[in-house]
Amino acid sequence: MQWGYEILYKYFRAPWDVGPRSELVQAVNSGRVRPGRAIDLGSGTGSNAVFLAQHGFEVTGVDFAQAAIDLGNRRAQAAGVRVNFVQDDLTRLNHNYGTFDLLVDYGVLDDLMPADRDKYLGSVLPLTRPGSVFLLFCFEWKLRAWERLIKRVFGVTMGALEPGEAEQRFGAYFEIERSAGPVDYSRFIAGEAVYWMVRKNGTS
Repeated sequence: MQWGYEILYKYFRAPWDVGPRSELVQAVNSGRVRPGRAIDLGSGTGSNAVFLAQHGFEVTGVDFAQAAIDLGNRRAQAAGVRVNFVQDDLTRLNHNYGTFDLLVDYGVLDDLMPADRDKYLGSVLPLTRPGSVFLLFCFEWKLRAWERLIKRVFGVTMGALEPGEAEQRFGAYFEIERSAGPVDYSRFIAGEAVYWMVRKNGTS
C-alpha cells in the first residue's frame, strides 16, 4: 500500500487534496482549540499541518510516505511556516514525540487493517495527556453484505469504521463527541463521521 501513496504524492494530485478540512478550520477559528503542540497523524498533502502552523501551532506532521513528507515540506516553505514533517509508521512509531495538545487524523485509522488499528491505538495513546484533544475524521457505515464477505475472505479493510468501533477503541481513554452525516448506500463511500475526543484523567 505504501508504494501506491508514494507514487500518488510524487506524480499526481490526490483526490483529498482540498486544503485544510472544514472541521479543523472551524475548531481553530472558533477558539475551540487554541494554539499549542499539534500533530497531524498521516499528514498527506500537508494542508492541515500548514494551516495549523499558520495559526500559531507548533506542528509535527507524520506520514509513512516520503513523497508526502517532501510535499509537505515544499508547501510549508511556500507558506512561510515551519512544520516538523517526519517519515514514520503510525502502527509502530520509531521516534519519541512527547505529548500534544491537539491530534488530528483525517483518513488514517479507517484505512488500516483491523490488527493495525490496535497497533495504531497503542502508538497514539502515548502522544496524549489529560485534556489532549483528538479530532478524528473517518468513513463510517455498517458494512454491506458484499463488503463483509470481502473482508472475511481476503482479510482486507474496506476503508471504513463500523458504527460503534471508534467508541469501542477510544471510549476507555477519551470523552467522545460524534457527529455524522446520513448513510447513503447508493454511494460507494456510504457515510462519514467526525469524532471530537478529549483525553480523560486517570487513564493509561
